Amino acid sequence: MFAEYIGAALKRAEYISLEDGTFAARVDGLRGVIATGRTVEECREDLIEVIEEWITIRLEKGLDIPAVV
Repeated sequence: MFAEYIGAALKRAEYISLEDGTFAARVDGLRGVIATGRTVEECREDLIEVIEEWITIRLEKGLDIPAVV
């Protein structure tokens, strides 16, 4: 379940290059999910971890997990 959701979220991820040459990413609709990295790949790996933690916290708190379309 997590893998399918994360895969869909990664397809919607928006990456930006920051002034210092690093990268940041977010996924529209996943409030609070922000990742950074020195490279796009590192940023993507961080994003996967952030999404996993975000899902876990929302489940623990009984919060809804929005659909990723």
